[in-house]
Amino acid sequence: MSSGLDRRQFLQNSFAAALASVPAIAAAQAAGRKPRIILRSSWQTVNIGDIAHTPGVLALLEKHLPDAEVRLWASNLGDGVEEMLRKRFPKVLIMAPRSQDDIKQAFAECDFLLHGSGPSLVAYRDVARWRADTGKPYGVYGITVSAVGGKPEPVPHNPGKTYTQRELFNDASFVFFRDTVSMQLVKDAGVTCPIMEFGPDGAFGVDLRNDKAAEAFLKANGLEEGKYLCVIPRLRNTPYWLIKKGVKFDPKKQERNDAMKEHDHAQLRAAIIAVTRETDMKILVCPEDKSQMVVGKEMLVNPLPDDVKNKVVWRENYWLTDEALSTYVRSAGLFGNEMHSPIMCIGNGIPAIVCRWKEQTSKGFMWRDIGLNDWLFTLDNEDELPGIAPAVLQLAKDPKAAKEKALKAREIVLDRQEKTMGILRDKLAKIV
Repeated sequence: MSSGLDRRQFLQNSFAAALASVPAIAAAQAAGRKPRIILRSSWQTVNIGDIAHTPGVLALLEKHLPDAEVRLWASNLGDGVEEMLRKRFPKVLIMAPRSQDDIKQAFAECDFLLHGSGPSLVAYRDVARWRADTGKPYGVYGITVSAVGGKPEPVPHNPGKTYTQRELFNDASFVFFRDTVSMQLVKDAGVTCPIMEFGPDGAFGVDLRNDKAAEAFLKANGLEEGKYLCVIPRLRNTPYWLIKKGVKFDPKKQERNDAMKEHDHAQLRAAIIAVTRETDMKILVCPEDKSQMVVGKEMLVNPLPDDVKNKVVWRENYWLTDEALSTYVRSAGLFGNEMHSPIMCIGNGIPAIVCRWKEQTSKGFMWRDIGLNDWLFTLDNEDELPGIAPAVLQLAKDPKAAKEKALKAREIVLDRQEKTMGILRDKLAKIV
């Protein structure tokens, strides 16, 4: 090549030729349109982690299938989430959540349905409807599974037809599990889907930013880049009755929360005390869902000694995923009782320590799958509790080594993202 420009042109031409060699894409180009994918996602907006599933998968589709048209079929886009997504993904067509006209049009025009990440096959009824109404292929991207349902259920808007979740798994083009515990459970249950593999939670792919808001918050609270750790509290059961309309109070879950909240936050407080007394790091107590500002104040901030409180900042307001991630990437790391803020951190090369318990299903075990077993603590195992504060303190004392460890885990994630998106690309190639 005689110049950088010639090389770029060569690469562009080669990429175009390779793209045209994929039958589905070539056929779509010949027909004057791009291949079309429905992403079924966006389950709720009271949790920045649930929000993160969607922009994460959208970013992966944008990166790995740049010539595909994507339509988002969402459950909930309130709280400013729709505006945030439109700003980052202006080319994505957002369907009206309950518009039957939009759904029927998408069913007629789209080639593939991709069910996004979540705690289960969340939209299984919609997957069943797609399967029954169109006969077109579908896949599942990065879910946890606790059981394989075999009970026949009616297909929505399709009287007389039924399905089981087992059938939906069997007939999928692929099912990617965000933890290998789920994957093994499904395989042991005899599901026959041809491709069942570990596929990281879509939230690993999030690249949203609101730097202006994050920098203003940090400045107002005396937090310097690289000089603070984030910590997130959590109760055993999310008190949705406090943060979502129409959710009834659950006395049994409240009783469990009350019984375990001291147990589940004592080691986080111990870590806060150790870090603030033994390093120059400050601590930011922040939320992943709308209930956790109060929990953080009660269980983490208020009980601290006065000398420690001087180095602790409490965020009293909920935030969206873009501002949260802009704050995380400026920190030295994160620890706590949540899952998706750590996921977003590792996805962006930021160290993150996870504490989990049985009520959170098996999703936390994904930390083992990406090489971070010693940053994973199960609070149901009493012998693991004493290791939490030392692990956080070590992260604070040697942020360079922690960063290197986070980046190694990120490489595993990136490799799996490339491979799983490659499988989706191959499936599109077989559509005639």
